[in-house]
Amino acid sequence: MGRGRSEIKRIENPTQRQSTFYKRRDGLFKKARELAVLCDADLLLLLFSASGKLYHYLTPTVPSVKDFVERYEVATHTKVWSDIRQERRAELEKVGKMCDILEKELRFMTVDDREQYTVPSLAALEQSLEAAMHKVRFEKDRKIGGEMSYLENMIRGKQAERYGLCDKLAHARSLKEVEGGSTSLNNGLDLKLGFN
Repeated sequence: MGRGRSEIKRIENPTQRQSTFYKRRDGLFKKARELAVLCDADLLLLLFSASGKLYHYLTPTVPSVKDFVERYEVATHTKVWSDIRQERRAELEKVGKMCDILEKELRFMTVDDREQYTVPSLAALEQSLEAAMHKVRFEKDRKIGGEMSYLENMIRGKQAERYGLCDKLAHARSLKEVEGGSTSLNNGLDLKLGFN
């Protein structure tokens, strides 16, 4: 009696999932080897685990992965390697141009006594420096304004706290005066002792 069909779904238990992955990976590679030997087929099998580890199988008749991918490109009329190379080449050119521009700006920002400058280049340098100074002044003014508003808010808070304490003190004095009888006795005593 055979095993029944099991439903294909993600295994929730990580230990079972890893064990199943290794068993099935080995089975898949075994089938790939059998297919290559039985049918004399060239085969490349790439497998990435959930953790990102690469497992691959390449039939012994194929010299390298690169040769196999080039055969794939010819058969499908697509460019796998060259697209990546072109993207990297374009990215390198873009970064190179950006470096050149930044180096020119840096050279332009520093005045060298040994170099002969023209009046227009000095005027452009002056404008660049004035623009930089304007940005620095603007940022400084913004920071100072922020500090001033923070301090003004702190002063307002302290004044409000002071007014609140003054109100409490006045309220306490008025309650003391309302009590009355003992106050007049204390005032007389204060007068005799010379405190007032």
